[in-house]
Amino acid sequence: MANSTPRLAGKRAIVTGAGSGIGRASAQLFAAEGARVLAVDVDAAAVAGTVAAITAAGGMALAAEADAATEDNVKELVERALGAWSGLDIFFANAGISGGRVPLFEQSLELWQEVLRVNLIGPFLAIKHAGPLMVGQGSGSIVCTASVAGLRANAGGSPYAASKAGIISLVQTAANELSGTGVRVNAICPGLIETGMTKPIFAAAQARGSERKIGQLNPLRRHGEPREIAALALFLASDDASYVNGQAYAVDGGLSSTHPFTRRPV
Repeated sequence: MANSTPRLAGKRAIVTGAGSGIGRASAQLFAAEGARVLAVDVDAAAVAGTVAAITAAGGMALAAEADAATEDNVKELVERALGAWSGLDIFFANAGISGGRVPLFEQSLELWQEVLRVNLIGPFLAIKHAGPLMVGQGSGSIVCTASVAGLRANAGGSPYAASKAGIISLVQTAANELSGTGVRVNAICPGLIETGMTKPIFAAAQARGSERKIGQLNPLRRHGEPREIAALALFLASDDASYVNGQAYAVDGGLSSTHPFTRRPV
């Protein structure tokens, strides 16, 4: 008989960017698999909706309105989890922004600073403040949302791509700095996923009447759904991934598996 024990039974988790998209799907899945979830977002109403959906489904969750790239906020989130649940097993540093597609020579210093602050410094702060608590426990999983834009060019603007490449390096270096502690640090590199952040891409395609072409460049020839990223986040957060550390996994329909080419008819 298959083991029916929830994969995150007894675990305590923080999920940032949980008001929508990948964060919401992950918070819901974590809770469905037995975790107590502190769902975090800058949009109080959105994250309250996530928590309402979790509790309606029988899960356990708390909501927090916070900026996941502000140090005091991140410190307070970890302290809140510790106060509520006496520990923290999972931190999914998922919050991020796109920065738009501003031409290279028109990009401002302020744009770069904000994209790097949210996308890269936010995950660093998660590691900095959740890491010591997890080290003290002797175990923990920190998962960061990177992107295929951090692996190859042309999947996002240069500030966004640079920030996501930085996350990949961050999880590698952090995993090694935490050597021997039992704390794992990994990254997920989503391809084109239908979320609030990518809404302008989908809206533009619909306006052109080309929505059926979205995702056509990858071998699966479709875009992804937040739940498909959440599934990998669940794996990395769980004990099933107990020997997975310092890695960056692409979930992109195969987009990053190849170089540009002219597609031949099947």
